[in-house]
Amino acid sequence: MARQLDEQIVARYPVGQRLRVLDVGMGQGTQALRLARAGHNVTGVEQDAEMIAAAREALAREPEGIQSRVRIVQGDGHQTGVHFLPGSFDIVLCHGVLMYVEEPDALLAGLARMLAPGGLLSLLVRNAEALAMRPGLSGDWRGAIDAFDSDTYRNRIGVDARADRLDALSATLAGIAAPLQAWYGVRVFTDTLPDGEPLPAEWDLDTLLTAEERAGRTDPYRRVAALLHLCGVRD
Repeated sequence: MARQLDEQIVARYPVGQRLRVLDVGMGQGTQALRLARAGHNVTGVEQDAEMIAAAREALAREPEGIQSRVRIVQGDGHQTGVHFLPGSFDIVLCHGVLMYVEEPDALLAGLARMLAPGGLLSLLVRNAEALAMRPGLSGDWRGAIDAFDSDTYRNRIGVDARADRLDALSATLAGIAAPLQAWYGVRVFTDTLPDGEPLPAEWDLDTLLTAEERAGRTDPYRRVAALLHLCGVRD
């Protein structure tokens, strides 16, 4: 997904331009720190205190110049209007958040308002049209059958979550003046790998990522990805 995001940034902004980035639901700060290392100014919003502690710990290990480019705000993604003025950011990230929001339209509208004209909105969501893939590939036939007619699922940590459909999100983005410009699949081939398990020694990580990246931009593979990466651009 990082490669996909960088592709969109390079296509829209001059090389070397220091961008204003808002990362809503920043988690432990993986993307925020990566973008700060690339020279951008990043504001991360996170509600969970443990995640904020992990992000601050990771940030503390960075050089002072990178630390100065990252600001962390504890808060809910629905409250961006409380903390920031409309149009304050060139890029807004919302990765792995919508699946835990029952009614995402208000959240998305608020995120779009944070974007300057021409700004990039990057969403990572669970793909409702591929919910049967993981149980099916794992041999859970009953789970696969049930997933065909569902937009909800239980994730690997046992939390019930919601999935989104590409057409519906595309319509939502058009309605909030940040129409869809590009979309990718994420975790096409690797979704059944256990979380946190190291790759087998014989696997070449770069080759694996290249295969995933190719599949993530190619039909029909991207349509059965576990996750969808949608990129909208503010009118």
